Amino acid sequence: MPLFGNTFSPKKTPPRKCSSLSNLHMLDRSTRDVELGLEYGIPTMNLAGQSLKFENGQWVAESGNFTGERKEMQRLRKRNQQLEEENNLLRLKVDILLDMLSETTAESHLMEKELEELKHHSRRRK
Repeated sequence: MPLFGNTFSPKKTPPRKCSSLSNLHMLDRSTRDVELGLEYGIPTMNLAGQSLKFENGQWVAESGNFTGERKEMQRLRKRNQQLEEENNLLRLKVDILLDMLSETTAESHLMEKELEELKHHSRRRK
């Protein structure tokens, strides 16, 4: 038994009278789908005057012929691919330059060490 009494003694909650106050669980499946809104349909949205719908994991224009926009989209995709290739080439060049820098730095440190050893050796001989 604790010296000053039990400091933490939560009270028990009373049991619930009923599991659910809603009678929707008693309805048949079709009525429940209508009531709960489980039939969503295809998601659609309107952006900048264009109506788009979501099909097979992609947003697709719902109506109209957007050939000018498709050409612009193709041009932008091509430009994006060119920029990605250029970016990859530049990253490769940076990696090569870093390798060259670390190699020359290591060689420089070795040469400095050898030079110091030679200086130290020549001082001993004198």
